[in-house]
Amino acid sequence: IGSMKEYGIRVAAFNRVQPVINLRQNNRDHRKITVVDGYIGFTGGINIADEYINKIDRFGHWKDTGILLEGEAVWSFTLMFLQTWRMLTDEEEDYTHFKPDYYHPDHNNEEETSDGYIQPYGDTPVDDEIVGENIYLNMINKAKDYIYIMTPYLILDNEMVTALVMAAKNGVDVRIITPGVPDKKFVYRVTKANYGALIKGGVKVYQYTPGFLHAKTVVCDDRLATVGTVNFDLRSLYLHFECGVWMYDASITADIKQDYINTLKKCEQITYNKKNDRIGRRIGQGILRLFAPLL
Repeated sequence: IGSMKEYGIRVAAFNRVQPVINLRQNNRDHRKITVVDGYIGFTGGINIADEYINKIDRFGHWKDTGILLEGEAVWSFTLMFLQTWRMLTDEEEDYTHFKPDYYHPDHNNEEETSDGYIQPYGDTPVDDEIVGENIYLNMINKAKDYIYIMTPYLILDNEMVTALVMAAKNGVDVRIITPGVPDKKFVYRVTKANYGALIKGGVKVYQYTPGFLHAKTVVCDDRLATVGTVNFDLRSLYLHFECGVWMYDASITADIKQDYINTLKKCEQITYNKKNDRIGRRIGQGILRLFAPLL
């Protein structure tokens, strides 16, 4: 941070470690937001680090996803950033100064096309809304033909497990891709401990064999999709500041589905093994799941 400030870059650290016990220390800003001049916005799983662009190899090939927005939807991400900046710095600013004129003569709107509905969203642990989980549950419950999920971690509450299994039992093609190479070994073991109940319930689970999968995407019935920062784990769903983009009847949904199909070709399907029902293994998996809220 210090070196960036020397170059004139304004930097603020989120939720610095405090010497006293503070429950807020458990909250993390997990969002990834980049806004350029108010007209272009990016979000998704991609952090700023060499392994995220496969410049270095830490966990095999790093698979991630992101989305680029243009136009008025970017304003939502601008506000998310500015609100967080104000929270961290106490700087008072007029937000309207950052809102561009989307109909400015230099901004050629005639070339823009729009289809479907695009809705950026944010989630925060300091209100009474679990936006990220509600969006996922809504998509799972509305699925008629298929729902395809990518997530680096699979640490679920009972409500999410029930929704996924019920969808599968209703004839929906439910598929989940998780990493084949772990970045955190203990979290990886807890993720694998969740496979059994899902597979027995008809959910198809796959592992990305070339390396670590960090993408957080869901696509459903060729009509619904979301790309963002929200993992299918308890920390993302309840403790982190998160964001994403929800899409309905947008043409980009086809691209998201195709990326999923291409990724699936590099995956191994996990099958149910009766050995997992042995009493010792069930006890071990139960103990692992007890630690899930802490991960």
